[in-house]
Amino acid sequence: MDFDGAAQALLGQFAATCKLLTAIGNETRQLIMAVLAASGCEGMRVGDITGRTYLSRPAVSHHLKILLDAEVVGMLPEGTKHYYYLKLGGEWPTLVSLINNIEKLRTEEMQ
Repeated sequence: MDFDGAAQALLGQFAATCKLLTAIGNETRQLIMAVLAASGCEGMRVGDITGRTYLSRPAVSHHLKILLDAEVVGMLPEGTKHYYYLKLGGEWPTLVSLINNIEKLRTEEMQ
């Protein structure tokens, strides 16, 4: 395998997933993601997330904005209410590919 080419490909994938990695790399946002994952498909309002975490409403809103921007979370408006749900879109497939490529390099190097 051409490791220089593989390294360049990995660097490109790291760059493409930078926003996603930053969004999911924060423990508070990981907590919000876990709460949303446990809620199922119906989604949750900011007040519901606040009730299940130690976070204030402004903190939840701040972190949801970052997760929305990275397309990790989606928002469904229903009248004046907003329901947030785990989306895992945007750069997520590129991150999966990055992880698979790292694993491929790791296992080839071990042989």
